[in-house]
Amino acid sequence: MTQKFTFHVVNLPHTQTTLEYNHCAYTQKVRKFCNMMTDLGHEVIFYASEENEARVSELVTVITKEKQREIFGNHNHKKDFFNITWGAYDPCWVEMNANAIRAIAQRIKPRDFICLIGGTCQEVIARAFPNNMSVEYGIGYLGTFSQYRVFESYAHMHYVHGQDRNDNGSFYDTVIPNYYDLEEFPYAEKTDDYFLFMGRLIDRKGWRIAQQVCERLGKRLILAGQGEFSGYGEHVGVVGVEQRGELMSKAKAVFVPTTYLEPFGGVHAEALLCGTPVITTNFGVFTETVVNGENGYRCDVFRDFIAAATAVEKFSPAKRKKIRAAAQKRFSTKHVRDKYQAYFERLYDLWGDGWYAK
Repeated sequence: MTQKFTFHVVNLPHTQTTLEYNHCAYTQKVRKFCNMMTDLGHEVIFYASEENEARVSELVTVITKEKQREIFGNHNHKKDFFNITWGAYDPCWVEMNANAIRAIAQRIKPRDFICLIGGTCQEVIARAFPNNMSVEYGIGYLGTFSQYRVFESYAHMHYVHGQDRNDNGSFYDTVIPNYYDLEEFPYAEKTDDYFLFMGRLIDRKGWRIAQQVCERLGKRLILAGQGEFSGYGEHVGVVGVEQRGELMSKAKAVFVPTTYLEPFGGVHAEALLCGTPVITTNFGVFTETVVNGENGYRCDVFRDFIAAATAVEKFSPAKRKKIRAAAQKRFSTKHVRDKYQAYFERLYDLWGDGWYAK
């Protein structure tokens, strides 16, 4: 029998929890986490701003849209990068954390879980409730604090452990991948003649690599995402859920050539869910998720990217369907929610026999 819990989930201070903010990966992680836990029959009390499309037991507004405008200005989130800052004493965090602590205090019960995703910017919330477990449930960042941590990949977990400058693991750390609603990622029987880059137009995301490869090969390149565009290709800006699915499903391949140690790289999972191969770098999460010749290629130097872009054009419809099926088993919310259920049951054992629980 599945154990039932109460979760106090705190959002980030800069967005609304709606699909309109699909280009904020963490906002969407929060929304879908609430959905998964609610669908499993848990009580989810959600502390966020005013607009919400997550399935929750109760929405508690802890930062208003008016306060967001006061702090962030009239920000165009579909054009410009989010102007959130990541200091625990910055106004947005001070405002939201203080309100969240007051609201949680009115509702929390013994053995409820507090679920946080803002790293040390939200540590003050955990400190306010030392008798409850505070879980960082989707770590793709540095600056962690909790004894109970869920990482997006083993690559990132090991990187964070290394940053701690010790050789010790942690039994209550775990890895659970990001999770997606399958209906958002269609399959196209026939692809169009273009490659795709989707993400922020910053150097560390590798969009210039995609441009250089496609320009060298004379291939059409579409780029979608926030930022100032220049150079080769067609920039379509920030796209909504439907257009994202269409662009991904019809592309010959999606470039995700991130130059830092990518904790997860949600775009590459989204592409695979459409059955579209990916062309990535050869470090970070991609070493766990991309198998050369099967669902894409990991590249070390420029000629590898050239070879990969040439090779993926030969991927058959049957192969793309195989890519899609494998990704669905790995990244769907219906699959991943069971991993979270098992993890929270393991943590709940700490109220009993803990390590020795049978």
